[in-house]
Amino acid sequence: MSKKIQWISIVFTLVLIGWSYYQVNSYKSEMQALKKDKVELEQEVQNMESQAQYILTQANQKEVELTHETWPKYYDIAEVMVEESEGEFLRPWAIYLVKEAETYGIDPFIIYELLKVETGNSFDPELVGPETKYGHAYGMAQFMKNTAPWIADMADMPYEDELLFDPYYSIKLSLVYIDYLYDQYDNWDETLTAYHRGMAGLEQYKLKNGHANSEYASRIQKNAQKYKEYVAYAP
Repeated sequence: MSKKIQWISIVFTLVLIGWSYYQVNSYKSEMQALKKDKVELEQEVQNMESQAQYILTQANQKEVELTHETWPKYYDIAEVMVEESEGEFLRPWAIYLVKEAETYGIDPFIIYELLKVETGNSFDPELVGPETKYGHAYGMAQFMKNTAPWIADMADMPYEDELLFDPYYSIKLSLVYIDYLYDQYDNWDETLTAYHRGMAGLEQYKLKNGHANSEYASRIQKNAQKYKEYVAYAP
């Protein structure tokens, strides 16, 4: 009888230990999930604050008009893009990009090279990217549906999914997003890597590699540098 009681006691103790171990692991998992949620929430709040600050600075954008003096300059720069793309990047798109880029003080060739990389040299405005765990990317600038709406809102632009296939809308959205990112980081390595990987992805990349000079960022800057003589206003 005493042996039976002893075995019952041992079994009960083992069950209790197992249950306690399970509870501790569950608690650790819950704590890790809460920490992750806290980090994501803090990042979201930080992003909202930076977006609000960016919106306040939009009043400082440079007004640009097409005149008899500016038109030849825009046309010449646009023509370089058209020729370099072998006609894939249409002239109206190029002229629009050059003009809009100047309002933000951004080198239009940075955006041109970005669009070239994003579309695999095709500049296809109806491109749908491969499926990822976050969904597909759409259009010439390859925006995802979870990113594009808040960028459009930040730029005071309307948003519908179909607009991502409009080349002019896509170009404008890419300019706004790049301008916003450059406002946050003040350098092209972080700006372009964040465009490619997302702001959280940028931080992970820096944590792993110790820098933000990704192949994506390096390639775009290197190719854009070839046309630096055409652009005097870009940073």
